[in-house]
Amino acid sequence: MTTWIGETFTSDVGWSHLERLVDVGDRMAGTAGERAGLEATRDALADVGARDARIDDFEIQGWIRGDSAVRAGGETHDCIALPRSPAATAEGTLVDLGDGLPADFDRDLTGALVLVSDTVPDYFDRTIHRREKYYRAVEAGAAGFLFRSHLDGCLAPTGSVGSDDSPIGEIPAVGVSKEVGRRLSRRFGGDRVELAVDCETPPAKSGNVHAALGPDTEAELLVTSHVDAHDVAEGALDNGAGTATLVEVARALAAREAELDTRVRFVPFGAEEVGLQGSSREAARVDVDEVTAVVNLDGVCRARTIQVHTHGFADLGDATEAAADRFDHPVSVVPRQTPHSDHWPFVARGVPGLMVGSDASSRGRGWGHTAADTLDKLDVRTLRESAIVLTELVVDLASEDRTVARRRPDAIAADLEAEGEAEGLRLTGDWPF
Repeated sequence: MTTWIGETFTSDVGWSHLERLVDVGDRMAGTAGERAGLEATRDALADVGARDARIDDFEIQGWIRGDSAVRAGGETHDCIALPRSPAATAEGTLVDLGDGLPADFDRDLTGALVLVSDTVPDYFDRTIHRREKYYRAVEAGAAGFLFRSHLDGCLAPTGSVGSDDSPIGEIPAVGVSKEVGRRLSRRFGGDRVELAVDCETPPAKSGNVHAALGPDTEAELLVTSHVDAHDVAEGALDNGAGTATLVEVARALAAREAELDTRVRFVPFGAEEVGLQGSSREAARVDVDEVTAVVNLDGVCRARTIQVHTHGFADLGDATEAAADRFDHPVSVVPRQTPHSDHWPFVARGVPGLMVGSDASSRGRGWGHTAADTLDKLDVRTLRESAIVLTELVVDLASEDRTVARRRPDAIAADLEAEGEAEGLRLTGDWPF
C-alpha cells in the first residue's frame, strides 16, 4: 500500500506543529516557553494516534539571560552571553586565537580574554565543539571567553558552557558576530578589554515527552528529537524541524501500525541545549538492552539531502540507504562518531544510534544557534519528503527481519580515540567510559 506516501506528501500536520513551536517564542530549557513546547508536542502526538502521551518532569540548573557587554576603547561592543556563563566581570588582554585549534591554546593565557572562531578550517580533520574550546581556555588560565561567528550578517552565536559536575561555567563567556570579533581583534588585540555578563541561575524544571505506537513488546525502537531551543531565536531549524518531523513520522506510522513488529516510542527531549539533560536522564532510566536502536532527529530539513551519522553501526547505514533508494532520495551516510546530541547517551552504552540531520554542503551550523534560526529558512516540501523516507526507515528498523548488531562501549571509545574526539570529551567532563 502506498496511500500513506500521498497522505504524508500532502499533510500539514508536521509543518503546523513547527509553526506552533516557533510561535511559542523563547523555548530555552527550564522556561515557560519550553513547557509550552513540550505540552504542544505531547498533544500533537496524541492527536495523530500515539498512545499514552505524557511528560516526565525533571529538575535542571536554570539560567536566565541578563545584560552583557564587551567594553574596549571607551566603547561598548555588541555581544550575547553564552548560556550557563557565570554572572561575572573580567578584564584582561584580548588574545585572538583564530580558529581555536588545540595547539592554539598551548601557551600561558593567564588573565587573558580569549577570542576564538565558532568553526574550524577545512583542512582540520574534525569539528571542535564550543565547550572544548571554552575549557581549553579555562585550562590555559583565561579570565574570559569570546566566541566569534564565521557567518556574515552581524549574527552573534550562542551555545552553552558548563558541565554536568559544574553546570555554571568557570569564566564569563559571550558570543560576538564575525564583524564585531574582527573589529575587536584589529583595534584592540593585545590591549586591555572588559567582558561583563549578568544572568540569573535559579533552579528550574524541564521534561521529556513520551508516546508510543506498535505492539506492546519489551524491546523498543526510540525516535527522538529535542523540543528546547536557544532563547535568541525561534529555534526553527534547531530543533523545531526535528520535533515537527517526528510528529509527522508518528502520523504516518499510525496508518502503518500493523507493520510494526517492535514498539516504537517517541521521546522528544527537553534540555538538550544545556548538556543533553533529558536524554541522559532517559538513558539512565531505561533498560538499554531492550532498546533496539535510536533514530534521533536534530538538524533535519536544513537541506533536502538527509545526512546520518551511524557511529560505526554499518547496518544502520545500510537500512538508511535502502529506505532512501526506494524513493530516489539523496542521502549521505557518515560512519564517524558525533557525541553532541540526544542519541549519544544511548550510543555510548552500545545502543545502535543514528544522528539524523541534513547535508547542506556548508561549514558549521548554518543559521542554527543565531537569531536567524527562523521559520523562513525552511520549507514544507523538504519536511514532508524527509518524513516519508524516515517513516520507511523506522518501519524497516522495527521489523523482526532487521537486526542491528550492538557494539561494545570500548569499541565506541576506541573510535573516539581514533577520530580525535576523546581528548576534548575528557576535558569537558563528557567522557563516559
